[in-house]
Amino acid sequence: MRKLTLVCFILVPLSGISLIFWQHTLISNLKCHSGHFHLPGMTSCHSWLTCSESEFIAVKEPIGLGAVKAVYRATWKEFSLAYSRLNNPYYLSDFKYGLNMLKLFQPSPFVVQLVGFCEMENVILTEYHKNGNAVNITNLSSHNLKSRLNLCLNYASLLEYLHNSPSGTRVMCDSNDLQKLLSQLLVTDNLALILNDLDALPEVNQELNLTIKCGHQQLTGAFVAPEQLWPFSTPFDDSKMPGYNEKTDIWKAASVCEHLLEDVPNSDMARYHLFSLHKSCKNPNPERRPTAHQLVKEYLKVIEEMDNDL
Repeated sequence: MRKLTLVCFILVPLSGISLIFWQHTLISNLKCHSGHFHLPGMTSCHSWLTCSESEFIAVKEPIGLGAVKAVYRATWKEFSLAYSRLNNPYYLSDFKYGLNMLKLFQPSPFVVQLVGFCEMENVILTEYHKNGNAVNITNLSSHNLKSRLNLCLNYASLLEYLHNSPSGTRVMCDSNDLQKLLSQLLVTDNLALILNDLDALPEVNQELNLTIKCGHQQLTGAFVAPEQLWPFSTPFDDSKMPGYNEKTDIWKAASVCEHLLEDVPNSDMARYHLFSLHKSCKNPNPERRPTAHQLVKEYLKVIEEMDNDL
């Protein structure tokens, strides 16, 4: 059985801050070695399901549809699963990339748990979370400042993991607007955010001077970072578009947290404490933005400072 070595780091006393949601995710996902899974209610780990077990899986109602895949709730024995099937053969490479990333990141408290796959049928099975994606997270979470600040911390911690992942520095590219970004995340029973869609996580490597571009189309709007916008007055040409790095995630992180703090009593007080941090996230110069690690530290600091008032 795998030792839960991360618990000592994540669950340190933080002036009464409740991070119980990490406990749930760690216990569920990190109990088993890679290649195995453990769902709530199971008494032992089980090896990833394969094509040979497809006859024991019953596909139920649809729960999501995207360009790459269609997602259904399915059952295996008495357990509900998320059953993802390739929706368009044109995106087969994206589908396989997402599966490879899922395998690579198992087990992790920040990524949905892989339950199995059948490459011959282009099917991926993951743990089912009844709360769905994070688009409606503000309706699901408690309507209080403490819970929302913990979600800001949760999201920053997820970015810190991706930027220091087992597979290098990864960037969330399926995030050109707020709704799209939130749709990439799932909400656990304990209202924690975990990454679900791994189809577009390109790698940045500063040592090799390797930058990334999120797709081959021109990006627009204020949600994306300035360096993701076409910088010339000439018509867009992808071959001449400069690359960028993980600091695009930091630019967006401030907007995510501001969204999480909407319509919450006393949120003005939190915004006051976070003003300088979020302003630095929106610095036009990517190099002057904080790292995800610095974001985590600053969110923790603000929560501790406000703890007596929460």
